[in-house]
Amino acid sequence: MDSNNTQSPVRILVTGGSGLLGKAIEHVVTKQGGARDGEEWIFLSSKDANLTSNFLYFILQRDNIRINDNVLHTAHEMNINRVVSCLSSCIFPDKTTYPIDETMIHNGPPHESNYGYSYAKRMIDVQNRGYRSQYGRKYTAVIPTNVFGPYDNFNKENGHVLSALINKTHTAKVEGSPLQVWGSGKPLRQFIYSLDIARLIIWVLREYEEVSPIILSVGEDDEISIKEAVEKIAETLEFKGEIVYDTTKSDGQIKKTASNAKLRSLLPDFEFTPFPQALKETCDWFLNNYDIARR
Repeated sequence: MDSNNTQSPVRILVTGGSGLLGKAIEHVVTKQGGARDGEEWIFLSSKDANLTSNFLYFILQRDNIRINDNVLHTAHEMNINRVVSCLSSCIFPDKTTYPIDETMIHNGPPHESNYGYSYAKRMIDVQNRGYRSQYGRKYTAVIPTNVFGPYDNFNKENGHVLSALINKTHTAKVEGSPLQVWGSGKPLRQFIYSLDIARLIIWVLREYEEVSPIILSVGEDDEISIKEAVEKIAETLEFKGEIVYDTTKSDGQIKKTASNAKLRSLLPDFEFTPFPQALKETCDWFLNNYDIARR
C-alpha cells in the first residue's frame, strides 16, 4: 500500500487476485462497502505478472522464495511503506505445545510433508523484520488457519481440504458411489471463511502496526475434526451414501491448534461467520459455478 502522498489516491495492490483470498478481498471491497474514499484497489493474477521474475512482468511462476523476495524488494525500491504478506499455519514447528502462537514460528522444524514451503514462508518474517529495522518499513504478515470459501481450489487431489471434500461429496452423490475420504478423519482443524479473512486482512493493512505476524483464526473452541467436517458437508449437500475413510492415506499433522488471543486483544468485537453458514454459502457457490470452479 502506498500512502506517502495524502493528496493522491491510496493505491492498494493485491497479488493472487484471482485466487481464494484475492477474490474474497475483492468481494468485500466491491460488494460489501469495504473500500474507503480515496482508495484505489488493484487486483493482479498470475496472468498479469510473474512474481518470480526480477520485474513484475512475467510468464512462468517458479518458487516461493523468489516470489517473496521480489515482492518485498520491489515494494522497497518503489518506496511502498506498507506490505501485508500471507503465511500459513503449516510454518509452525511439527513438535510443539498447543495452542501455537505468533512467538513460536521459528522454534523447530515444520512437518516434513511441506518443509520446503514452510521454510520459504518463514523467511518472509525474517525479511519483514530486516526491512523494518534497516529502513523503517511497515512490512508484516498474517497467518490464517484453514481457509475455505468461494473461488477456492476444489480439486479432489490437491485442493484445500474442505473444498476438495465438497467436490468429492458432490461427485459421490451424483454417481451414487461411496464417499472416499483420505485418512482417518481424526485430525483437528480450525476452519475460517475466506470473507472473514478478507475483512481481517483489510483491517491489518489499515490498522495493524507491528512487524510481528498475527494469527487470523477462529477460536480454539471452534476446532473440529475432519470427520465432523465431512459429516457437515454430507448434510449440507444432502449426501446419504456410505462414507469410507481410507487409512492407508496419511493424516498429516493431527492438530495445529492456534491461539487467536492476540487478534482478540486488538479486535475483540469481530464476528466470525458461523461454520454452518459459511459452509452452506461455499457449497452453494460451488454448485452454482460448477463449470468455472477450479476442480
